[in-house]
Amino acid sequence: MRTLNFRRAARTSALGAVALVASLSLTACQGDDPEPYDALPSASAGSASKTPAESAGASGDKGTAAPDADQGKDATGSGSGGGTSTTKPKDDSGNGGSGGSDDNANTATVTCTGGNTKLSITEISRPVNHMLLTMTNTGSKACNAYYYPYLKFGEAQSVPNTFEDSKPQAVVTINPGESAYAGVMTSSADGSGANGYSAKDLSVSFQNRDGNSDNTGSSVSVPLSKSVHVDSSLTVSYWQMSMDDALTY
Repeated sequence: MRTLNFRRAARTSALGAVALVASLSLTACQGDDPEPYDALPSASAGSASKTPAESAGASGDKGTAAPDADQGKDATGSGSGGGTSTTKPKDDSGNGGSGGSDDNANTATVTCTGGNTKLSITEISRPVNHMLLTMTNTGSKACNAYYYPYLKFGEAQSVPNTFEDSKPQAVVTINPGESAYAGVMTSSADGSGANGYSAKDLSVSFQNRDGNSDNTGSSVSVPLSKSVHVDSSLTVSYWQMSMDDALTY
């Protein structure tokens, strides 16, 4: 009888251990789920209505200086992306004054900024009046591409419209060496846009988890291969995992 009770106790203990391991494994899997945008503040909050320059001023220009001169010069390149993943950020404390630097060894994921990425923009034949903005992670850690880029063509003083339908279900996380994309409609195809002008330069600012550009560093200058016609129809998509998704809108 004692032997039987001992076997039952051992079996119960073993089943309990298996259940505990299964529970821990499930918790770990849930922790790796993509971070949904619904759990984040609205991108329209904070300084989304400000120009990048105003946002930088409000943060006391604590961010990183623009990338090295050899970054972002490929105005005709679409980047070497692909394989971009969406994973839940484990720690986004790296989006502070260092512009998402890798100084904190305990930071698993940082915010994508001009300090840890390279930007290039390409003119696209289809859809018409569209360009593709490519952001490649040049850092040593994965970075989160929050919401959409703030674009400033020429002397523009306002943030462009956004394709709200392009909002993905989860934040796009870029592993080192990989890329994310944003589609840009520079002007209306039917000529209905107003206040058209020719822009010879482009600057890009980044958003953080709170949906503003505070503490993400200075804006980055992205070379244009030629002048671009821009009007009131200027609209940008959210950051996407693929070029095809970015150019759907």
